Amino acid sequence: MMKLATWNVNSIRQRQDHVLDYLAREQPDVLALQEIKCATEIFPVDVFRAAGYDSIVVGQKSYNGVAILTRHPHTVTHTSLPGWETEPPQARYVEIRTCGLVVGNLYLPNGNSGGTPGYESKLAFMEALALHAQAMLKAGQDFILMGDYNVCPTEEDCAPGALSSDDALVRPQTRAAFRRLLWLGLTDALRALHPTGAFYTFWDYQAAAWQRNSGLRIDHALLSPRVAERLLTALPARDERGREQPSDHVPLTITLTPADAGAAD
Repeated sequence: MMKLATWNVNSIRQRQDHVLDYLAREQPDVLALQEIKCATEIFPVDVFRAAGYDSIVVGQKSYNGVAILTRHPHTVTHTSLPGWETEPPQARYVEIRTCGLVVGNLYLPNGNSGGTPGYESKLAFMEALALHAQAMLKAGQDFILMGDYNVCPTEEDCAPGALSSDDALVRPQTRAAFRRLLWLGLTDALRALHPTGAFYTFWDYQAAAWQRNSGLRIDHALLSPRVAERLLTALPARDERGREQPSDHVPLTITLTPADAGAAD
């Protein structure tokens, strides 16, 4: 069995011990982290190495930042999303090949700040992501695109009253861009196994959102066709949100059957 997870930790310096506890308890093969909020050179590589994990980091001081932790041999394939650039650059994508899979870790722009240009940047990222996925599908690659998408795909993925109808996470254009990824042939891991129900991955720190279970499902794992056939489980680690000084997100953890013998890194 192969276990992968995605988690917006909202500052690795504040949540380092939480991540170490998760690694020790769940022992994922791959953990994709978003919003690490630190420059690449100060990410705690040695700490995670001592726990048995290599770190592949694309950091940025104070904001954004993504990292992949893995226990297996790997090759870095991208440190930014092909076709999406900003000035100044934003650390929002990193991708590796490991265990016969390409694993893309993304932190999609929220889209609510920066006015119209900010929202256009979100849609541009989603366009670039779709084109990248399409290229990998055409090349016959097996892949997972996982991370904080900042998208509630349907009304069921947003607690009643949690967001206004014009919020960038739920606008029709946002949802259409997410559906495009599915129409390419990708599988939403959680919904493949749990077609209905509230499976939130985020609860705001404000307005007692956690206590009221006013959450959002915005962290996703999208699987290419052959990977989807291997899917066993997919669930948010909901209890993480109830810990002391938690991230406002919880891990989404998925498991897969083993790859065919002889799969290359």
